[in-house]
Amino acid sequence: MRSNVLILVILSFILSIDSKAQLHLPDNNGRVSDTGFYYIRTGCKMKLPVLVVLYAAPSGDTHAQVIRRKHYDTLPAAVSYKPILTIHGNVTYDGYYQSNVDTPFLERDIYQHTLQTTLDITMKEQYPLHLSFSTSKGNSQLFRNITGINFQYTNRDFKNILLTKARNWDAGKLKQKIALDQWKNKLDTDWNELNKLQSWFTAPAQLQKMAEMKEREALVGLPEGASLYKDSLLTLFRKEYEEKKILLDSLQQLYVKNEYTFHQKEKSYGARKGSLMDALQHSRNDQELIDKLEYLNLPDSILPKGYKTMLALKSLGLGRTMVDYSELTAKNISIMGVQAEVNPSWYVAFATGEVDYRFRDFVVNDNRIRQYMNMIRVGTGMKEGNHVILSYYIGKKQIYNFNTDSPVGGNVESPDYNIMGVSLEGRWQLGKNNYLSGEVAKSSLPYYARNIQHQGLGSSMLGFSDHSNEAYAISGFSFIPLTTTRINGMYKRMGANFQSFSLYATGAAQDAWMLQVTQPFFKQQVTLIGSVRQNVYTSVFDNANYRSNTIFKSIQAAFRRRKWPVLSLGYFPSSQLMKLSEGKYMENLYYTLVATGSYFYQFRGINMNTIFSATRFYNHQSDSNFVYFNSTNLLMNQTLFLDKLTLNGGLSSATTTDYIVYGADANLQYKLCSWLEAGGGIKYNYQTEFEVRQLGYAVNTRISIGKFGGITVSGDKGFVPGVNKQLVPNKTGRLTYTKVF
Repeated sequence: MRSNVLILVILSFILSIDSKAQLHLPDNNGRVSDTGFYYIRTGCKMKLPVLVVLYAAPSGDTHAQVIRRKHYDTLPAAVSYKPILTIHGNVTYDGYYQSNVDTPFLERDIYQHTLQTTLDITMKEQYPLHLSFSTSKGNSQLFRNITGINFQYTNRDFKNILLTKARNWDAGKLKQKIALDQWKNKLDTDWNELNKLQSWFTAPAQLQKMAEMKEREALVGLPEGASLYKDSLLTLFRKEYEEKKILLDSLQQLYVKNEYTFHQKEKSYGARKGSLMDALQHSRNDQELIDKLEYLNLPDSILPKGYKTMLALKSLGLGRTMVDYSELTAKNISIMGVQAEVNPSWYVAFATGEVDYRFRDFVVNDNRIRQYMNMIRVGTGMKEGNHVILSYYIGKKQIYNFNTDSPVGGNVESPDYNIMGVSLEGRWQLGKNNYLSGEVAKSSLPYYARNIQHQGLGSSMLGFSDHSNEAYAISGFSFIPLTTTRINGMYKRMGANFQSFSLYATGAAQDAWMLQVTQPFFKQQVTLIGSVRQNVYTSVFDNANYRSNTIFKSIQAAFRRRKWPVLSLGYFPSSQLMKLSEGKYMENLYYTLVATGSYFYQFRGINMNTIFSATRFYNHQSDSNFVYFNSTNLLMNQTLFLDKLTLNGGLSSATTTDYIVYGADANLQYKLCSWLEAGGGIKYNYQTEFEVRQLGYAVNTRISIGKFGGITVSGDKGFVPGVNKQLVPNKTGRLTYTKVF
């Protein structure tokens, strides 16, 4: 016992009596354990060190006391935390002032305030939602004050998340990749063994022994004085040589087999990842995408729970939301309400709410009555593939045509704008590159026709002897792989009394059709688009007591090649809205020819951009108050990018039948520091007929205030068309605040 204590004292002295000292001592089985000393107070100013094992007691050890502690061979794995909600978005305020309005309407000192925010919300980094709010208010008679909020989900956003995950796929975490790496390591090890063995056979010493052995075998018997010792060494070498040769052959066969297995696994893994990208980008419909994803058997890190349901739910919208169902029921209609569309293999959709505005016609602030829409659709098949869908709609829709004009003098009863209708549509896939779709619909009669026939809303819709409230539509698409040609076509027939939320009741039967062909040339470098159409361009502002026979033509061409200028040419119809009197509007149509060229390049190390544009309006003075009627406009713009400084200059001319307007402008923009940017410029106009010279200006500044956001202030003095064919000054000002998070 005293010897043990003496040993402990000596050890404690060597370790300078450190309570944290450790020794590495072997246990009874020869294993090394971390040990140390625990001090026991035995008297005044006296401590006795006791040998202890810090983490485990060796088997059979009775001399060392044990203090157990948690011991990690490796660091504990970090806990992966996924937030429930991830929110990104922006907030924008825009205040705009304009002294004169550049339209045929005469308005002065117009201001408009717009506040909007957009939030992209992701739940558990898997499920995307979209929330937006906007409100706009001003003093213009042309633009309504609009406030709206929208909460929306689309499976398009969900597909984008899957696509992003596929692109950022961490393949090292997959079992297939781990197994692939193991096979690769095994191949490397086998290859090294083969190299070592082959180098043994090709070593000079072995080659010398091989030559001697062959010489010995060629002799008959042993010559006089031959060394038996040397002969025995050659015999041993021969044995070793044969054994290594057998080993080399077996290793070579094994290596070939393992190499083949590795390439098969590598090909399978690459095909799996490629199949995921192909499924996300090229699936023809959601059901086909679901089937491919299920076959791939992907991990939860890529495919979240409920992905089939999320893909089947095509869209869900609350608040101000768009309804875009079919050509003869509701197409591009904005409502304040709710809409949903579900299409796993069967199809169900519904929408209900107050009609907000048509996208093309919301700008005019006229006296409209409140209108609403309710619709339900059921069917079978995939919407992007073969399907049959039955639709039923009911609501209130204001009618604009000559039959709704009030009699002169005298009051009339408020019209009944309620409508009702049904439609049946189908789509047929004709091979891989072609499809055909058709729709038939029947609606209730307008209130003035019901009054004449003394029918109710439902009975007028079910009156099959009357065909004036029927409509038919057919459309098709074809792609020719040999020439990469795309062909779109549509034909539509509307009865005089047919009503729906997609069409305005014109009071006259109409036929509408359209044909468009898109043809690329020279390996997609040149694209040519041509179309002809009749009665496809419809508007509430037309006094539509007619059947138009005008056929509109348009053609567009574009050239794109790397490091070359981008060129485009277009000839197409344009329009201008005019107010004739209170409640009466006219929309004039005329053709426009536009040619543009844009080139981004470097010259002596300076980035530059050159733009040239030519526009020709084919209208007349009687069609429009537009100052530049039947004119040719030319514009050239040059931009230089000099690090923090950007220089911009332009020349323009507008040639009409009466005069020419020449213009020139120059601007610069300079980034003073990381948070401050400022710019300004001047503009000059000269009008030949009146010999009027006008000078304008433009100034702007942008301030970035860290997390607070950015503020942009700008002012401009320009010129807009006025009376007597002259340009009048127009001052604008804008204050914009933007915060992105």
